[in-house]
Amino acid sequence: MTGVLSTLPRSLGLFMPAEWERHQATWMSWPFDDDMWFGRLKEVRVEYEALVRAIAKYETVHLLLRDGEAWDSATNALRDAAGIKFHPMPLDDVWMRDNGPIFVRRRDPHSLLKDSGYAYVNWGFNAWGDKYESAKDNLVPERLAPTLRLPRFEPGIIMEGGSLDVDGFGTCLTTRQCLLTPTRNPHLSPADIERYLADYLGISRVIWLNEGLEGDHTDGHVDTITRFVAPGVVVTSVTDNKDDPNYPPMLENLEILKAEIDARGIALKVVELPLPKEPIHLEDGTRLPATYANFYFVNSAVLVPQYGDPNDHKALSILQGLLPDRKVIGLSSRSIIVGGGSFHCLTQQQPEVER
Repeated sequence: MTGVLSTLPRSLGLFMPAEWERHQATWMSWPFDDDMWFGRLKEVRVEYEALVRAIAKYETVHLLLRDGEAWDSATNALRDAAGIKFHPMPLDDVWMRDNGPIFVRRRDPHSLLKDSGYAYVNWGFNAWGDKYESAKDNLVPERLAPTLRLPRFEPGIIMEGGSLDVDGFGTCLTTRQCLLTPTRNPHLSPADIERYLADYLGISRVIWLNEGLEGDHTDGHVDTITRFVAPGVVVTSVTDNKDDPNYPPMLENLEILKAEIDARGIALKVVELPLPKEPIHLEDGTRLPATYANFYFVNSAVLVPQYGDPNDHKALSILQGLLPDRKVIGLSSRSIIVGGGSFHCLTQQQPEVER
């Protein structure tokens, strides 16, 4: 079964699994535009190569390449690395978390999707409220159809993967700042959005946080501030610097989480994760949304951005304590962050499904 399905995923027993569940592969896009990276493309590619190699040790990486220059750069940098597949693809940018397919799989082995076991959702993408060009990126899930050979669903609304974090049991974290901004879906109320998340991702409880980080051009993506690390367990970004503009909104989100329950009716365990101690700015003074919460789960490991900051090791220690069965690996993101995101923003997991 392939092509666009009109039946709702929920009615087929499909849901979005948690990121820590087994992956078949990770999807990414190779960085290509020096202007986009404020003249630091060479440094960005060094960090990006290290990220791709780290992921490829644990699972297959599918890497989208915008043009001939990107193809030559990526294949030369990664020519000795196993487990990487290259795909030509027209692109506007590299943030696969937001423009890529969101995979859903069956919970019930007797689901109607017996041939594949899973499918994907092709949400609309408008570059975080029409801030940048997005026509090519918006078509990526559709253009991947011949490669994926999976059924897909098209809800017809704007939604970015970085705006959501799920526990695989029906709970979803998000922010009002992002999903309720009028440049995405002005015709939708919070209840409408919750209905879409229920119908297409199997979400039965949405936890609404308020604002994200200063300098986040995505309008407060939740994957830069608060993440599930296990069912019922979340880490949330905080700072002890009361003069930091991030102090009030992060404290407010912390208090919201402490009062919340998940879809199973269980109170959340909330663990504080520090923000980097030293803010990072562009040359024009724009603050960048540097955070440790933008980590990425791979099979048997977790990859955590590092910034050469005094809190780097502390963040790794907290996450390792919460994830004793995984290897917690810190990798440099000091250059990547100039683009406005980090490891989670650059990746999209494809879950493993039992046949």
